[in-house]
Amino acid sequence: MPFTMRPSQFAYACIGVALLGAVGAVMSGGIIGFFGAVIAGAGAICALLFYKYGYFLIPLITKFSKIIMVTDTGYEVPPSQDVIIKKIGNEYYATKFLGVRIYESAAEKSLEENVVYSQYFERAISSVKFVTKFCMMVYVKDMGDYRMKIETKKAEAQLKLSREREKPEPDILKLDRYEREAAMWEAEIEKLARGFKPMATVAYVMTTASGISKESAKAAVTSQANELRATISNALNCEVEALTGDEMLRCLEWEYVLPASSQELREQV
Repeated sequence: MPFTMRPSQFAYACIGVALLGAVGAVMSGGIIGFFGAVIAGAGAICALLFYKYGYFLIPLITKFSKIIMVTDTGYEVPPSQDVIIKKIGNEYYATKFLGVRIYESAAEKSLEENVVYSQYFERAISSVKFVTKFCMMVYVKDMGDYRMKIETKKAEAQLKLSREREKPEPDILKLDRYEREAAMWEAEIEKLARGFKPMATVAYVMTTASGISKESAKAAVTSQANELRATISNALNCEVEALTGDEMLRCLEWEYVLPASSQELREQV
């Protein structure tokens, strides 16, 4: 299994520092107590930042400190944390993961619309000339606060749509995407009102390229990932983004073992 640097690990470390600072502030006076209070405050702030934005902060830390992660299975993660590298024989293999966000449901489409959508998908993958792995995990959502989250996402989609429409030259593709996203959340709310049990999917794409050096392998897989991103997003009219840091390493873990429960998967994503 790969060794990963989780945002939660950094957050817990910062909490520990904050507690030590708080103890020092309480038990000491004068200048030592002042510095203890400062350390406690800084630790608490850092813990909150790593908890909420660790997926963005950790790649920055490893990049600027030039930390190279090596797993016990021989995989190497460079400081940029945007690719996974492994040497096999005399060649280097680099892998990238892409997250896919689809704002449409087959249950809400007619038979003809599903056939057309399937044809778009077939055209997308048939135009790719290298090996690509499409992964999708499905789980039942928790009904507890799901409706509130859906209403929030609907409001966010409507806000993005409104802002795009107000631009002097709105992007037609973005308008269409935001309209479908808002419509999807509205349809989801209506289904919940009818007693529908919601399902969720987590989808990502994996691609690998080889080279005689780490740099050449990374350049090759980056080119493939960019091609995949353009092809899939245009064919399916969905959002595709390169995964880095903790999100990328989580996909690597999923190649070994999947989350054992819906709650575990929700916590990971």
